[in-house]
Amino acid sequence: QVFNTNTGYDGRTRNHCWLRTAHFPLKHSTTMSSTEDGKNGGEERERFSGRIAFYLAAVGSAVGFGNVWRFPQLAADFGGGAFLIPYIMSLFMLGIPILFLELALGQYFQSGAVGSFGGIHARLRGVGLGSVMCSFVLVGYYTMLIAWVVHAFFDSFSSSNSWKDGVDGTTAAGNFYNDIIGMSTVGDSYCLRPTRVIGANVGYAFLAWCLIFLCLAWGMKVTGYITYGTMGLPIILLFLFLGRAVTLPGAEDGIQKYIGEWDMSVLSNQPEVWSKAASQIFFSLSLTTGVMTAYGSHVDRNEPTLLNSVVIACSNCMFSFIAGFAVFGAIGHLAHIEDKDFSEINYASFGLVFGTWPVVLNTLPGGIHWVRLLFVNLFLLGIDSAFSLVEALLSVLHDTIYFRNTSKKFLVGGLSILAWLLSLMYATDAGLFFLDVIDFYINFLFLLIGLFETFAVGWVHGIEKNIDTIGPLPVFLFMLGNFGSVVVASGLWFGLKNVWSGFVALILIYPACLGGAIYSISDPEMSIKTKFHELYLANILDFRTQMQSVVGACPLVLCLLIKHFIPHVLLILFINLASSETDGKPLFGNYEGYCAWPYQTLGILTMVCILLLMLVGAARPTLYDPLHHVDFNPDEDKVVDSQLTKHNGDEVDEEKSDENHEKDDESFENENN
Repeated sequence: QVFNTNTGYDGRTRNHCWLRTAHFPLKHSTTMSSTEDGKNGGEERERFSGRIAFYLAAVGSAVGFGNVWRFPQLAADFGGGAFLIPYIMSLFMLGIPILFLELALGQYFQSGAVGSFGGIHARLRGVGLGSVMCSFVLVGYYTMLIAWVVHAFFDSFSSSNSWKDGVDGTTAAGNFYNDIIGMSTVGDSYCLRPTRVIGANVGYAFLAWCLIFLCLAWGMKVTGYITYGTMGLPIILLFLFLGRAVTLPGAEDGIQKYIGEWDMSVLSNQPEVWSKAASQIFFSLSLTTGVMTAYGSHVDRNEPTLLNSVVIACSNCMFSFIAGFAVFGAIGHLAHIEDKDFSEINYASFGLVFGTWPVVLNTLPGGIHWVRLLFVNLFLLGIDSAFSLVEALLSVLHDTIYFRNTSKKFLVGGLSILAWLLSLMYATDAGLFFLDVIDFYINFLFLLIGLFETFAVGWVHGIEKNIDTIGPLPVFLFMLGNFGSVVVASGLWFGLKNVWSGFVALILIYPACLGGAIYSISDPEMSIKTKFHELYLANILDFRTQMQSVVGACPLVLCLLIKHFIPHVLLILFINLASSETDGKPLFGNYEGYCAWPYQTLGILTMVCILLLMLVGAARPTLYDPLHHVDFNPDEDKVVDSQLTKHNGDEVDEEKSDENHEKDDESFENENN
């Protein structure tokens, strides 16, 4: 009795064996044929032209606007060099393990996010679907950011541009908000409702989507070649800006503020530095968006995933680190020439990249050309992040029965037009407010998806085998001890603001549940050591063995982090975000004081709709069968087209019958001999 949503078993079997797929080893399923040739429905699955192209595409997806304007700001705000301690810890304990997990699943199953997580368990397809839907929402407003950059670039050619001589950073940023985004006409001061659509931004957004179409429509090899420009050129420009910035008078003061100070007290006096560092790593690596799973599916199955993960993650972090020197060297120069204290200079977010930094560059010889080069750099950083988010959804669509034979040009074109239309609300004079709110609520889902991903591999995979070995009560008691204790402790930490009581709850609940789990294992011949092994290691070691057979080295420490550390940390971050307050009110539903309609309502509805997609996948996995047209036979190490199995059942039965007759004839002949 195998739980397989594609085989047409009746509902009674399906309900009785709802966890049964987790019992079987992972097979190389989904988009591959019965051999390991990477074929999909009779066609070769698209491949990158080489490992360098893959690196540039993956790093290009990870490196974006946040690497330039958010990381340096966080370092300056949280103790300078001291910020690197939680940042590097988050990189190796959070970022690289999840990145490895997503790349490995994409490689192993040669499928997008839905097929990869569905390969672990059919009820997890909704997690993959939720991740790519979040990406589709994200790319809608991300392309508007690109449109504003393009608008600013062309505006720099006008005589009244925002960065002309004599304009300070604050004025330039204000001009950007009012003239480029068009916020000068936004509605009343309380609700800030939109009053008009900025025609120029509609056009520039359309231009951005046309370029995304051109980057994706001709297949993965062409996309890989394009990333040589979209990621290679920003690396060259980064060192160009760096070399110019560090030679300016006053640059050393800016660099001192950025990384020269090591205020270790912030690590204890400002505990939010830990969550800020973890969030920066989590979001800057494009984790839980489906991008890395999709990119992993477009490389050979035997690629060294661990090496690739380390290269991509460290390249992303090095870009952020080096960009900080270029940014703060320039800001130090501005403080020097204006004879201001560094704290008086705006070095955050839009105020930095559209205000302070362009103004600094405009003071150099060739002024406005440096400003234009900055906007070109920002555009390139944004465009490859944008088309990678679209590729995450494209990979999933190509894995479905509906679009597996559809031209990629047609799919990319359809998605581009749809996304452009949905993004028009960001082209209004209140577009920045819509962007801010939607981004806030989508971040809830990205944390939740990361929790589900690591929970799926660390706890759901192999759970049926675990239950068969030690029984259901020990398994679920141990699970309760791990996550129930974190929920209670987080409630005390963030709800009652009582740190010590939270730790007491952890100390009491976790050992109690662990002891109950050990005691409830009824097998008298099982040693204590074996019991601990079954609870702590058995399923994750099985997963490690299966991964290593295909993707190469899979360090034990990464597996332990995926099961016993990362889901707990993400759960804490999620509860912390959900319980945050503003002016004595819950942050959820009152973010930044935006009024309920349209801002909070649209943000919450977006979040709820995507969450429902994930819940439907868990409750009724058969509804998502068409999203993954190839399935594996757990009894044979080969891939089976589930639709052919369903529609040609009679032929399969006839073949089995013929095999049985042949065996009977052979047995009869042996007896006669």
